[in-house]
Amino acid sequence: MTHPKHPARSKEFTAGARDIIPMMVGAAPFGVIFGTLVTSGPLHLWHGQLMSLVVFAGSAQFIALGLIAGHASFAVVWATTLVVNLRHVLYSATLAPYVSHLPLRWRLALGGVLTDEVFAVAWAHYRHHPPGSVSPYYFLGAGLAMYLNWQIWTLAGLLFGATFPGLQSLGLDFAMVATFIAIVVPQLVALRYFAAAVTAGALAFFWQAWPYKLGLLAAVLAGVVVGVLLSRPSPQRRTAEVAQ
Repeated sequence: MTHPKHPARSKEFTAGARDIIPMMVGAAPFGVIFGTLVTSGPLHLWHGQLMSLVVFAGSAQFIALGLIAGHASFAVVWATTLVVNLRHVLYSATLAPYVSHLPLRWRLALGGVLTDEVFAVAWAHYRHHPPGSVSPYYFLGAGLAMYLNWQIWTLAGLLFGATFPGLQSLGLDFAMVATFIAIVVPQLVALRYFAAAVTAGALAFFWQAWPYKLGLLAAVLAGVVVGVLLSRPSPQRRTAEVAQ
């Protein structure tokens, strides 16, 4: 889909891949650590790479690996990772107006490469354009670049992680924390966004002991409720709108 007001498909694709490079740098140590943990766990190396290829969700993969190592049942692994990844429903709802006009094959492909980092980059790009006016190639370029990046660094951890057995204790996982900070902070451009972020962050901290990461889900829902309530127009504003 090419629109005369926008660059060609290849330029859109390249722009998406370029803009997500900082996020790829932050995800790299995370991928290496995941691969390293696989080498010391109950899974075969190819299991770890297959998980990155099919699941493609860093936090869910770490949680699943820990549960598998603890001999948790399949139902527990499935339910816990599902809860953790429910945030993607919010991402999808936000981006839906910009991709709803696309054929099903496009929506499935873009949904398959949607991650926290890809959402941040795609949303920063799409929100400056009317829904339906931007081609999907920017989104696709960012998603495929991150997908390839995750596979490469998972493989690096699988192949060389055993050489550095203390790698996961070096604090490299803070790179992902820094990446999430870079994702969230630029979005805090209004009181409702700031309040939602503070609510979700604080509650996630206090409720982190809840089983199966339910505290995280509850914190996210609380943040959404706060954001929605603050987004509603005040009675005075509604009165003024009616008067007009």
